[in-house]
Amino acid sequence: MASGKLENIRASIGKRIAATCSALATIFLAVPALSTTTGSSSPLDEIGVPVTSLPFSLEAESTADIIRSHGISTFGELKYPVDFKFFDYVNPDAPKGGSISTWGFGTFDSFNPYIVTGNAERFASLMFESLMEETADEPDSMYGLLAESIVYPRDRRWAMFILRPDARFSNGDPVEADDVVFSFETLVNDGAPWVSLNYQNIEKAEALDKNLVLFTFKEGVPTKGLPLIAAGIPIFSKEYFEGRDFAKSSLEPPIGTGPYVLDSSDPGRQAVYRRNDGYWGSSLPINAGRDNYDEIAIEYFADYTAAFEGFKAGEYNYRVEYFSKLWATAYDFPAVLDGSIVVEEIPDGEPAGTQGYFFNLRRDKFQDPRVREAIALAFNFEWSNETLFYGAYTRTDSFWENSELQASGMPSSEELELLEPLRRHLPESVFSDPAYVPPVASTERVDRKLIRKANALLDDAGWPIEGGIRTNENGETLEVRILIDSPSSERIALPFVETLKLIGIDASIDNVDYAQGQEREKTFDFDITTRRYRMTLSPGAELVSMFGSDSANAQGTYNIAGVENAGIDALIERAAEATTRAEMTVAVKALDRALRAMHIWIPQFFGSVHRVAYRNYHKRPDTIPPFDLGFQNFWWFDDGIESDDNAD
Repeated sequence: MASGKLENIRASIGKRIAATCSALATIFLAVPALSTTTGSSSPLDEIGVPVTSLPFSLEAESTADIIRSHGISTFGELKYPVDFKFFDYVNPDAPKGGSISTWGFGTFDSFNPYIVTGNAERFASLMFESLMEETADEPDSMYGLLAESIVYPRDRRWAMFILRPDARFSNGDPVEADDVVFSFETLVNDGAPWVSLNYQNIEKAEALDKNLVLFTFKEGVPTKGLPLIAAGIPIFSKEYFEGRDFAKSSLEPPIGTGPYVLDSSDPGRQAVYRRNDGYWGSSLPINAGRDNYDEIAIEYFADYTAAFEGFKAGEYNYRVEYFSKLWATAYDFPAVLDGSIVVEEIPDGEPAGTQGYFFNLRRDKFQDPRVREAIALAFNFEWSNETLFYGAYTRTDSFWENSELQASGMPSSEELELLEPLRRHLPESVFSDPAYVPPVASTERVDRKLIRKANALLDDAGWPIEGGIRTNENGETLEVRILIDSPSSERIALPFVETLKLIGIDASIDNVDYAQGQEREKTFDFDITTRRYRMTLSPGAELVSMFGSDSANAQGTYNIAGVENAGIDALIERAAEATTRAEMTVAVKALDRALRAMHIWIPQFFGSVHRVAYRNYHKRPDTIPPFDLGFQNFWWFDDGIESDDNAD
């Protein structure tokens, strides 16, 4: 190439790639490495990145400022090197074949799990992949899947992904940058709030070439976790959705890139996924020892009891047990006794999450925190645990229960540094009291001491008793309806309702089927409902969809309580913008402390183990990783072929 042309190319590098992406992509294809043509050396050649593909000036940044990697971590170093062969927790020699089946609740009318409309099939996400994927033994790392590598500056204000040339959709079409851009823009515009809000700090996505896609992040926002958020976007076929409405629920499964495709479905009864024999990524190290079953089936049942009976009858062969009474009393049927079914408890290293009854703060009667605290006092966990749960659980008190992110005691000086500027937005107890912990009740069904405290709180809040019912100055009665969509939950709620009646609240259960319950939650048609969030050990921007003001009133939001508080928003931002794990831990503890003081929920209970039962032809690695049970991911079917059961 003539030196004059090369000089023209170099002169254009300092311009934003957004203005000249088409021209630069053409140059990239023609001249993949300028140094080999000219004999000169660019510092970027050392990391294998074409200079014409990057959105910065060479004079402003150097190799030390730009990273190209097979993976990315929110904090610290990656566990697995570029030449890793398989993840530590898998059995790379696990045989392929057989099937695994589990159960679902209610029914489904959609195979798109990323939209508001409809009820998505439980395992529909099996059909979709993202640019990179998390591991089950690191709290904050992702490794290349559809993308072979990521390029980003140290300040993470943008991220470029280099797609694998052999990545394919299930119909054989190549995965290209245009598909990635389409997926991002579609999810932003038509995705459910719990999806789209994760991307609110991404300015845009651009296809620089068919295998290069650039994400640019908004100015002035925390960028620490944004490359990982971009890396986790599920990828759809742009061509498939031409002429189709992404936001409309459909039983026609969209085309994805995942290892499984839909084989058959019967809403309300069954969905079956089969391995895609032409799956493009079967030989990747990231997939070694994974996706071992030829078939994954989900059998649907109307209620929990019917599902358990179906398991006993052999209608499906793998079950995680959430009903403590069944776990304690019902696993003595013949298949368990003769060893055909394995019953075991496996340690669970994930944060226990935030399971509880959540108030609908959009309703006037719940605006006063004294009302919410009084209602919470009527839930007697200690009696429930002894009488209903056979002592199987521990009371939850934190949104990050069972993790180092849980607040405790009085706020530290580091927490106060974050909290003091927000004092006007937060309850005074955040500063004056230890982190809120529900009081321990007696094992009598009604704890009179707590009842007296609840009565006093309601009196102070302007809800005195008249004729046995709490009534405010406007003559309105204090009604509380608990939304329940399963009979197994009813036995927990009924004693709670009876205690609420003792303190003058007109309480009852709203018993609906699963589909109705989902719709009622989406449209905020409830007083109290049950929710469990799975919290991560590296929380960031996703907290907006759970507790941020921007998500409080979006239909279908994850912010089920409708939290709308400037102080909470600020703490979420501090957690998202933290540059070290220590900074993030302080911010999350402060956030946990503030949320607990607001009494937005009635914390329930948690267990630190997975309670599982499965047919003995299913095998697993000796050691399950801390952050994923992985039954459909890295377990396998043993049909008598000798194999190494260890994942070392």
